[in-house]
Amino acid sequence: MTAFFTRCCKKFSRLGALIACALSFFIFAAAQAEGIDVRNAALVAGEEGYFLEADFEIVLNSTLEEALNKGVPLYFLLEFEVIRPRWYWLNEKVLSTQQQYRLAYNALTRQYRLGVGSLYQNFGSLSEALDFLSRVRRRQVLEPGTLSKGSTYTAAVRMRLDVSQLPKPFQLNALASRDWNFGSEWHRWSVTP
Repeated sequence: MTAFFTRCCKKFSRLGALIACALSFFIFAAAQAEGIDVRNAALVAGEEGYFLEADFEIVLNSTLEEALNKGVPLYFLLEFEVIRPRWYWLNEKVLSTQQQYRLAYNALTRQYRLGVGSLYQNFGSLSEALDFLSRVRRRQVLEPGTLSKGSTYTAAVRMRLDVSQLPKPFQLNALASRDWNFGSEWHRWSVTP
C-alpha cells in the first residue's frame, strides 16, 4: 500500500508541477498582453502633404477598464515627431505634434464613446472602440515641401494614457500605481523623401 501511495504521489506531483508551470505561463502571457504596442507606422507622401499611418495594439488592464466602466473618461495622447539628425550640431526638430482622444462609457445607453476634438463616434463594445482607436489613417502632419529631397529624417510615434486629464483623486493614484502608467514606447523609423 505504501509503494502504491508513493508512486501515485510522484505522478501527481509531476502533473501538479506541469499544471502550475502551464498556469504561470498563461498568467505571465496575460500580464504581458496589457498595454499599448506599436505594430507598424509609416509617413506617407501625398499631394496635400505627408500623412501619418499607424497601427497600435491596445489592451486595457483591469484597473483602467473598471474605472472606464464606472464613468471615468480615459484620455489617450498620440504623439508624433520628425527630427533631422545633424552631425555638426544638435538635431533639428522639424515637427512635434499631439492628438488627444477621449474614451468614455455611457451607462444609460451602454455604449462607448470615442472623441477626437469635437467629433464623436459611439461603439457597442469596448473592443470595437479600441479597434478604432488603434488605427490611425491619413492624419496629415506635414505640408508639402517641408522635408528636403535626399535628406534622411527620423520619425517617431507613440500613444499613451494622459493622466493629467484624469480627475484629481485618480491623478494622485496614478503616481502611486503602475496600473495607470499605460502607454507604448517610442517607435522610430527613418524617412527619406
